[in-house]
Amino acid sequence: MPKVLISDKMDPKAAQIFRERGVEVDEITGKTKEELIAMIGEYDGLAIRSATKVTKEVLAAATNLKVVGRAGIGVDNVDIPAASAKGVVVMNTPFGNSITTAEHAIALMFALARDLPEADRSTQAGKWEKNRFMGVEVTSKTLGLIGAGNIGSIVADRALGLKMKVVAFDPFLTPERAVEMGVEKVTLDELLARADFITLHTPLTDSTRNILSAEAIAKTKKGVRIVNCARGGLIDEVALKAALDSGQVGGAALDVFVEEPAKASPLFGTPNFISTPHLGASTNEAQVNVAIQVAEQMADYLMSGGVTNALNVPSLSAEEAPKLKPYMALAERLGALVGQLEGDNIKGVAIEVEGAAAELNQKPITGAVLAGLMKVYSDTVNMVNAPFLAKERGLDVREVRHDREGDYHTLVRVSVTTASGEKSVAGTLFANSEPRLVEIFGVKVEADLAGSMLYVVNEDAPGFIGRLGTSLGQADVNIGTFHLGRRAAGGEAVLLLSIDSRVEEPVLWQVCQLAGVKTVKALNF
Repeated sequence: MPKVLISDKMDPKAAQIFRERGVEVDEITGKTKEELIAMIGEYDGLAIRSATKVTKEVLAAATNLKVVGRAGIGVDNVDIPAASAKGVVVMNTPFGNSITTAEHAIALMFALARDLPEADRSTQAGKWEKNRFMGVEVTSKTLGLIGAGNIGSIVADRALGLKMKVVAFDPFLTPERAVEMGVEKVTLDELLARADFITLHTPLTDSTRNILSAEAIAKTKKGVRIVNCARGGLIDEVALKAALDSGQVGGAALDVFVEEPAKASPLFGTPNFISTPHLGASTNEAQVNVAIQVAEQMADYLMSGGVTNALNVPSLSAEEAPKLKPYMALAERLGALVGQLEGDNIKGVAIEVEGAAAELNQKPITGAVLAGLMKVYSDTVNMVNAPFLAKERGLDVREVRHDREGDYHTLVRVSVTTASGEKSVAGTLFANSEPRLVEIFGVKVEADLAGSMLYVVNEDAPGFIGRLGTSLGQADVNIGTFHLGRRAAGGEAVLLLSIDSRVEEPVLWQVCQLAGVKTVKALNF
């Protein structure tokens, strides 16, 4: 039974779902880094919020860990490269608090438009400064979205309902999606010049850090109001303070800060500035939603192999997993075969699918090929860290999908680029479930790839099979199955033998001495 640790406070429904799905769960919160390191080794999964820091040191101690699930969007507290290298899937729940965060952005926009916090303080202080708080309507105003993904699109929908005009800057926003959302796609400079309100909904990356810099803020319409419920660091806080003081920015509302918890900020105490303590996801509904979602996602992965909302491995739904499982087994064995035969000679790899395989999600098939291929270099490789290891070794990886119909109803081909040219192996599924090799380096051969095997390339000549059998028999090696293929009569032949035990080096040398032998390699699957 897989075992999961919930290390941050989470809605009780998360633990309930784990148990219902057959996963053992411990809820132990508030531990120090050292305490977490001491205990993490016994767990297959780690469910967290924002408090737990999943560092390289924690991952190094997590000898059984397979998945980290973040109940929420941000994964700044997880060392994703280290997790990938370790072969640990990292998931988040990007949709569980989307509505909540979008609503908070709209709420802050209204608060800015009508100066609600200051008006509240003034009124409760016994003043009645009706003429002091002259706000603006949002109707007919232009809202500028920086980031038009899931949360941004919800904000756009609500703003359009308020009869606002919405312009959006997002390099990944297609013209078709912009039309579907009812927004106008613009450049960042166009957005800055036209927007009456700006709201940010983009992750913090090298390209988005300080996207609202002093230079960018100077390009805005005078009196613009700015809302940030996304990530601290998207706005230069010092520059924003100066713009508020000068009147270039008419108001700003931040739910996120560069340093959190924000005990101090250059913005605190500035007129027309509103702040909240990272409340974007803080509703009862959102807390329940993200807890349920992270538990469901992690349980799916641990129990059936389904991968949802993963940040370092292709997604694979629980429904897809059973259908793809035999293809992934075939792909891993093909990768392992070509890896063992070519090893360090490989410079690039192409994964081709055709027939029924071409209708499936190819990413898990590619991951399985790389996992098999990389076993030559690492004994802890899996689908998660295999692409990482391939990149580390400088391998060029290509995916090819063919619509054509071939000799088989489904086919997976793995081609590798070597110094001596391109070589490929191909396989199919018998009865839609049994992986079977059908071609190796241009030679047709039908074989299972399992257990210990012997690969022999020889000149096709009478008596060779007998001599090989005698040689192996004398070495006390028992042959289970025998598969033979050749390019042409009297030409080069390929033999794949399944044997009951791994062949040792002296036996390989003995086989090499047989007349006509060109290559001999022991294989293991």
